[in-house]
Amino acid sequence: MAVCFSQGSDYYSDAASDQEHPNLILTKEGVKQIRAHLGSIPLFDETLEKVKAEIDAEISQGIDTPVPEDYSGGYTHERHKRNFLVIQKAGVLYQILNDEKYAKYVKDMLMQYEALYKTLPQHPKTRSYARGKLFWQCLNDANWLVYVSQAYDCVYNYLSEEERYKLESNLFRPFADYISIGNPQFFNRVHNHSTWGNAAVGMIGLVMNDDDLIHRALYGIKNINLDKTAKDDDGGFINKDGKAGFLANIEEPFSPDGYYTEGPYYQRYAMYPFLIFAQSLQNKKPELEIFNYKNGVLLKAVQTLLNLTDADGEFFPLNDAQKGMSYYSRELVTAVDIAYHNSDDAAGFLSIAKEQGQVLLDDSGFSVALSIKKGKEKPYQKTSINLTDGPKGDQGGVAILRQGDLELVFKYTAQGSSHGHYDKLSFSLFEKGDEIIQDYGLARFVNIEQKGGGNYLKENSSWAKQSIAHNTVIQNEISHFNADYEKGSKHHSDLHYFYVENDNVKVVSAKEINAYPETEMLRTMAILNGEDYEKPFMLDIMKINSTSANQYDLPFYYFGQILQTSFEYKTPEILKPLGNENGYQHLYLEASAKRDADYSKFSWFNNNTFYILTIVTNSNDEFLFTRIGANDPEFNLRRDPALILRRKNCTNTTFVSAIESHGSYSPVSESAWNSKSNIKNLKVVLDTEDYTGISITNVKGNTTFFITANTNAAKDATHNITINDIGYKWTGPYYYK
Repeated sequence: MAVCFSQGSDYYSDAASDQEHPNLILTKEGVKQIRAHLGSIPLFDETLEKVKAEIDAEISQGIDTPVPEDYSGGYTHERHKRNFLVIQKAGVLYQILNDEKYAKYVKDMLMQYEALYKTLPQHPKTRSYARGKLFWQCLNDANWLVYVSQAYDCVYNYLSEEERYKLESNLFRPFADYISIGNPQFFNRVHNHSTWGNAAVGMIGLVMNDDDLIHRALYGIKNINLDKTAKDDDGGFINKDGKAGFLANIEEPFSPDGYYTEGPYYQRYAMYPFLIFAQSLQNKKPELEIFNYKNGVLLKAVQTLLNLTDADGEFFPLNDAQKGMSYYSRELVTAVDIAYHNSDDAAGFLSIAKEQGQVLLDDSGFSVALSIKKGKEKPYQKTSINLTDGPKGDQGGVAILRQGDLELVFKYTAQGSSHGHYDKLSFSLFEKGDEIIQDYGLARFVNIEQKGGGNYLKENSSWAKQSIAHNTVIQNEISHFNADYEKGSKHHSDLHYFYVENDNVKVVSAKEINAYPETEMLRTMAILNGEDYEKPFMLDIMKINSTSANQYDLPFYYFGQILQTSFEYKTPEILKPLGNENGYQHLYLEASAKRDADYSKFSWFNNNTFYILTIVTNSNDEFLFTRIGANDPEFNLRRDPALILRRKNCTNTTFVSAIESHGSYSPVSESAWNSKSNIKNLKVVLDTEDYTGISITNVKGNTTFFITANTNAAKDATHNITINDIGYKWTGPYYYK
């Protein structure tokens, strides 16, 4: 019978669960099966051999547990981080190979930490809102305990009762108490930091069979008075509604679709503690049915994460995100293996695991490797998808349109907690895993000590989070919500429609009404396919209604070399910042131009491919050629370019543009193919409260029309309108023909 997850449920009263070890990520039965199949499961055996070589090398070098003194990237930080990764692997090697040298290594390292920890004050670096002891922040201390708990579980029965008592009394319980009761501002929150803390306390509690620690991990600390206005080091506020603990961290940040509100980069980071603790609970407390909690959202979240990757498996850089992070990371190896192990129909996970080229050395990794050996894998299919945001799925979302080699990522989410950026209705565009139109990501050199101790740089707030750093409309050079975290956290964009049933048309449309006072923005983005075009292309319609006249900027952060423009531009003799604040102070103005036609073209070249932006222009429009890097004396920002369309003194206006990818260039034969635009003319033929119609004429003279319903976008809604004496009738949110 399933156990209720309600706050205060006292399911521990039946007390002593079986103290067989291991029982977290490895089980006694799992170890038995693994040992029986050693040498016959290729992927598992290959992983085991690599890990064995790695740990044997570490053992030969001896154990170093230095007195902590560094930020991220410094020697002591990296050594303790390396230690917790190594000790976990040594523990599983002991169980699988039954070789005492690995158990002794784990024991010796644990005893060194026992001797060290009881002498440690708070870490000497003071930047964090919650300082650790081994590390500069409690977050990393929690990382340590999550991994070390697994090692302790593996050698539990190898140690004597006296040795276990010594470790638990002087190291593990004090450690768990310090990162929880000692730092409630870290532990009692809804945030990826707290998820690590909850998992750390819960996992060591499971090994020690400590019901108080397990309950604390699941439900948080009760009767703790927190400063509701206190900010963490990321600028986020402590949870104000009293919810805390592992279950609250599943309930609140995840939408029913498995989207994590902080964005895929931090979802990837948080999935390790979510799934490793969940697997431990499943093995030790199966009556909790943890993988069924919130309709199985943890397993859905793995599917969601995989869909939030480009063709190369790299996560789309929404909000704070380091580019290049991918499903080859150790967190996603863990996520894929555990998700497969606990899912009924997940053969697609096996193809990802095969690409990853490694598995966990535990029950779930063995399950994956055995299934791959049996040939059960199927290709993992990434499709166009709309992912809701918010605990109930009613706080905006992220849509991904996939057509051919193009992937369009459209963000209309909630704020995204303290890692969120101020960029409603923004987009980025990819082709074969390469960025065509980029999102900047975060301003941080993760774990590179020379750059701010490996932590967030001040430019993360002054540039990366500001709206001008993204491909969305900025009004009067002010960021959305004036870059105010509390205001931004109260609002989200709303989906107008998402329609991908047609093979030739993939469309998403969303509305934002709170980013600026008395201003509404409706953005409709489509990937269109037509027989007269070499490849699918992107169409973008941004409709703005305001009660006052404003200046609007629409940037396009492209990569590559400018080839040609349909307008003449002027370059200044001296580079100056484009503005004074809200991110504009970080943009150099390299050139500018006035609009000289009803539509304009801008072409560039990147990765031996040609790209062209065609954009409808009004009489007062300006083009601004900019480059990131102004007011950046320490060179913390990348020097990336952008083209900005500026429109002044407008109340209601509509931006319409198209982006084509076409042709190719061979450096070997020095030949270019299809280097010119296929679009001859782009025109707004109708723009009312209810409809916006666009005509697209190609170089062959053939014209197609795309009409979007701005108000009634129901799938069964019928529309009948006239444009230039021609009638258009259709059912659904858009017309394309």
